[in-house]
Amino acid sequence: MKRLVNILIVMMALLPLASCHDQPEWKNDPYGNFDALWTILDEHYCFFAYKNVDWQEVRQRYRAKIHGGISSRELFDLCSDMLKELQDGHTNLISTFDVSRYWIWEQYPINYDERLIDEHYLHFDYRRASGIKYQILSNNFAYVYYGDFANGIGDGNLDVILNGVATSDGLVIDVRNNGGGYLTNVETLVGRFIDERTYAGSIQHKNGTGHNDFSEPYDYYFEPARGRVHYNKPVVVLANRGSFSATNNFVSIMKSLPNVTVVGDVTGGGCGLPFNSELPNGWSVRFSSAPITGPDGKLTEFGVEPDVKVDMTEADAALGKDTILETAFEILKKKRNN
Repeated sequence: MKRLVNILIVMMALLPLASCHDQPEWKNDPYGNFDALWTILDEHYCFFAYKNVDWQEVRQRYRAKIHGGISSRELFDLCSDMLKELQDGHTNLISTFDVSRYWIWEQYPINYDERLIDEHYLHFDYRRASGIKYQILSNNFAYVYYGDFANGIGDGNLDVILNGVATSDGLVIDVRNNGGGYLTNVETLVGRFIDERTYAGSIQHKNGTGHNDFSEPYDYYFEPARGRVHYNKPVVVLANRGSFSATNNFVSIMKSLPNVTVVGDVTGGGCGLPFNSELPNGWSVRFSSAPITGPDGKLTEFGVEPDVKVDMTEADAALGKDTILETAFEILKKKRNN
């Protein structure tokens, strides 16, 4: 994990430096706060070219809506709408009374029902360790659900979990509705499914105020968890639109492994390392500042395509079946029989 941690430390050290150049003193009024927000994004946001956003045109369109009597809430809503033009779940405006958001998964089928899994597959009988629930099911396939990469993963806990499912014929790792967390936890988990140093992608940082001012890519690799329990049988990863940020990164890396199949929906995306800044009125803004590519060298800001695209159906749900999980079982059965 040392390689990724070192890169992230360097990235976080460089990001504040990018915002320390001379800037005008923005007035704490509607125009000043709007201009501060627009400029912070203009100089430090990382996906303008990738998303083909004309940020100057956006400024003209939204700034024209400001008037002398605009209230704080009206200004907040106007600025929030402007940020939505970026289509970025990592970009939020935060005030004492609201948080703006762009969550793409709200527009798509949920494709996950925890109660259905717990009742009809786990029968409310499962083990839990390090924020992970796990059990070997009656078909001798193991099921693991990890719902939050913000929950730390202990090496000892992972040893217990993988020892506990070692006799299974295949493993399902369910990261549906996992909204992300820490990339270091991604590295820790992936390390249990690789036997050699594995290319995971690259990271860049802004090194100037221009939209295309980026450093050379920092390549990063994951190392196998040496001396720890590994799982080398077939693996299926389940994803949906709620698989965002660090989870999006996890899915992209696992998809590149030869014994892994990704099933479900396109992930929610989010491949920019977020950074925070502040406006004169005290509102804070979080935004994508450092693009991270996957093992294939591509950005996954708009999500990772599954190997097998499938949605849950109402008919299956009425029978207590999860269509996506059942598809995973069919894939694992074929691998078991070959």
